[in-house]
Amino acid sequence: MTSESIALSRLKELAANAADVISAEKYVRLISHNDADGITSAGILCKALMKKGIRFQTSIVSRLSQDTIDIVKNSVSEGDLVIFCDMGSGQADILKQIENDIIVIDHHMPVGDSPAKVVVNPHYTGIDGAIYLSASGATYLVAKEMDSGNTDLAGLAIAGAVGDKQLFENANLYILDEAIKAGVISVKKGLKVGDGDIADVLDYTPEPYLDITGDRKKINDFLEILGVKGKLSEMQQEDIKKLTSAVALKLAKHASPEAVDAAIGDIYYLERELVNNVYDFVAMLNTCGKLEQAGLALSMCLQDASVMDEIRQLTIDHQKSIVASIKQAEGMLQKGKNIWYIIAKDMDNTGIISSTVVRYIHPEKPCIVANQVDEIVKVSGRGTRALINKGLDLAYAMREGALAVGGQGGGHNIASGASIPPGKVQEFIDILDEIIGQQLGER
Repeated sequence: MTSESIALSRLKELAANAADVISAEKYVRLISHNDADGITSAGILCKALMKKGIRFQTSIVSRLSQDTIDIVKNSVSEGDLVIFCDMGSGQADILKQIENDIIVIDHHMPVGDSPAKVVVNPHYTGIDGAIYLSASGATYLVAKEMDSGNTDLAGLAIAGAVGDKQLFENANLYILDEAIKAGVISVKKGLKVGDGDIADVLDYTPEPYLDITGDRKKINDFLEILGVKGKLSEMQQEDIKKLTSAVALKLAKHASPEAVDAAIGDIYYLERELVNNVYDFVAMLNTCGKLEQAGLALSMCLQDASVMDEIRQLTIDHQKSIVASIKQAEGMLQKGKNIWYIIAKDMDNTGIISSTVVRYIHPEKPCIVANQVDEIVKVSGRGTRALINKGLDLAYAMREGALAVGGQGGGHNIASGASIPPGKVQEFIDILDEIIGQQLGER
């Protein structure tokens, strides 16, 4: 057996342990994260629980905070099982307040000794959860152990991995292969964007972020030179090739190599979901989560077609606002020794902004966006796999930088967040810049 297959086998053992505990329950209290990965994780588990006839209550939250713990404690009875998806690995201390049995299904780097009865996390088996397995993928493995017929849920796992910009290698590839064999996923080559009229798609789609994104005149000129138009899914293969080649040339000027890979290649089509194109599906999930309409997104995962018109319009409007935010942010960028950063107040879409800057505009350094909202400053940091290979660990840098100024932080090595007090932003930025400089070998 290869090291990958051994690690996956060990992960399946953890999933089987979780499945055994869950299957013995009559009622489950489920908490999951509000991004595409967290919502698909919740969707997978809700479907698996319904199939087993196990009653449940689900909450989708932006982060695991004291408020979340209070919500859980006030909504469970003695003997109820509590499950956290896409969160919980780095918050061992706060989880200890819950007296009920806990299961954590997550892919973030574990910190501390978890009080959970079972933790299903790829990091425990040597699989990097930031790259090779999403929370939805881990949840799918649990669902498969609950019932081998749950292969039809693989599409949700693939969507979660796409939402977290993961590679389809290692554990993700195992799930993808299983999904393709079961007819749950089909694959075509092309531009990795949602479907629709190409001019509209280029206008309001924030990824890939091009020098023409959001500028209708530039888009029309670009498409006229190429001689392509119409709905992407109805385009001739020759026009698709011309379009993808032209986009690749644009990206090659400034974007990171992984951004080029993320923009062009295999497109996954979800054959069992209400939305066929995975990029449309992920955009809808993220929109609903961001706009505190996660119930709509979860309904979509549970095959409720009545919510689709509302979700589609919300998504188009939200994506337009994201593009506008990115354009605004470009003029606010500041350059540190080892980072690019933005200091803002009441700015929307900070995670997407930091991701866009490091992937498409300045890939040579990580990007940090510090945004004050009310009496707290929320920080989003993003890197690239190339920077990770040079030593970048944003989870460590954010955690240590935040602790130094009286806040808290953590996440993945490539994507992390923090909450810090107002008035400490520049101090935090300076500390973070120094830590990241040490990681990247700057002197």
